[in-house]
Amino acid sequence: MRHVEDTGFHPSDITPESVWLTRRQLLRGAALAPVALAGASSSARAATDASPTGAALPAEKSLKWSTSDTVTPWRDITTYNNFYEFGTGKGDPATYAGKMQLRPWAVQIDGAVRRPMTLDIDDLRKLAPLEERIYRLRCVEAWSMVIPWTGYSLAHLLRHVEPTEEAKYVTFTTVVQPKAMPGVAEHILDWPYLEGLRMDEAMHPLTLLTFGLYGHDLPAQDGAPVRVVIPWKYGFKSGKSLVRIHLQPTQPTTSWMRAAPREYGFYANVNPAVPHPRWSQATERRVGSGFFAARIPTLPFNGYAEEVSSLYQGMDLRRYF
Repeated sequence: MRHVEDTGFHPSDITPESVWLTRRQLLRGAALAPVALAGASSSARAATDASPTGAALPAEKSLKWSTSDTVTPWRDITTYNNFYEFGTGKGDPATYAGKMQLRPWAVQIDGAVRRPMTLDIDDLRKLAPLEERIYRLRCVEAWSMVIPWTGYSLAHLLRHVEPTEEAKYVTFTTVVQPKAMPGVAEHILDWPYLEGLRMDEAMHPLTLLTFGLYGHDLPAQDGAPVRVVIPWKYGFKSGKSLVRIHLQPTQPTTSWMRAAPREYGFYANVNPAVPHPRWSQATERRVGSGFFAARIPTLPFNGYAEEVSSLYQGMDLRRYF
């Protein structure tokens, strides 16, 4: 892995382009979108090491599902986050997430399944062999990262609970810990955070139930102890700190659909041809590449079109956004 020189200046110090372009709208209450209002604080950066920390999480490296793109430095991945339960600033998760209670932790899997169950986090980890996969992660604010995740395909878990014929969608519910999460009191969204997938999306082998980052346990600010990662969709689809996975016959109304339906649809597939109402999605800035690095074109389905475009054959992706 290429070493990145630590100059003391990081992308987390930069106010995102989408913020300063739309500051007036945000100040008038239009902040109901996943846009950060501030960079990481110096205390948050000081508390976050430049190299991986936490318990090691060994896993076989997956060549089939990994990109060869240069991996984003650990420090940027752990200090430049969207996790609104902790606040709207990019540095808020790193500042406050250390107060989260991560043990005990269990995830309930229920709904349209023949074998509903609640699994302790350790039992959940052991359900299938862990793999390390290097995925691109694209955010609607026109920035992206390349992250080495550790986990296994969500399909392993879903097959384990035996979905019924009524299981058409999967809903993910994330934890709410008001004492540790100051953003919950701000009512930015209706908590808990809810996200969802169509069943065939959830069963796709790229959809990862994720426990680790850079070969170590997930940091709290990145979704500990378990999250989902769907690399061909915008990052807000990847629910963090999961406590429930529910299978159901009807399409769920997700948190951002409820908050801003004109801006955030159910599918959230990366589509550079469809601009966000307040900014273009055609290009992106790769976090960790340096402030003066050229923007790069955004790829359809975030570069995973060959693997997933068949899921949407015949669909109008401007209507189903």
